[in-house]
This record gives sequence, structure tokens and C-alpha cells, in this order.
Amino acid sequence: MSRRFGKRKEEDEYASEGDNPPKKASRTDDSDDADGIVVCENRRVSVRSFQGKIMVDIREFYVKDGKQMPGRKGISLSMDQWNVLRDHADEIDELVANS
Repeated sequence: MSRRFGKRKEEDEYASEGDNPPKKASRTDDSDDADGIVVCENRRVSVRSFQGKIMVDIREFYVKDGKQMPGRKGISLSMDQWNVLRDHADEIDELVANS
């Protein structure tokens, strides 16, 4: 007999009514310089590990309830992408100077 309603025990360990699924912890930033280098007032560069890969994260931050929080505006570069950008820094500086 199939059960159309409710959760199956083998798929979800929290199948009984009283148990709840594990909650995701929200990530907050409790200190100003804990996660990276502050480049501007509200921009920060940090190096993180994501799914086993090292990423260079350049992100805008905002203040909420007196705490610095990461915003949606930003970019995470893989090490290959970071190396390409770093290798072209002189060319980028030259273009900026000529603009």
C-alpha cells in the first residue's frame, strides 16, 4: 500500500510529526575584519573555500542592526579566474590611466 500523504521514513529522518528538519544557520559577520580585507567602506575581499575549491570573493557589504552583512553585489573568482585577472592587472591599470 502506498502512502500518498506524509513523509517516508527512509527518505527523511524527521518523518514523525514531532521532529523537524534541521534548520540552516544563517551566516552573519560578527566582526569587521574577520573574513577579509576591507578595500573600501563597504567592499571587502576575502578568500574562501566553497565545495572544496578556493575562491577569491569581492563583495559589497551593508550594515543591518549594527552588523556588517554581505550583500548580493559581488563576484567569486576561482583560482584560475583570479590568476588571469591578476596577470592582466598592469594592462588594466594602463587602460584606466589612458581613460
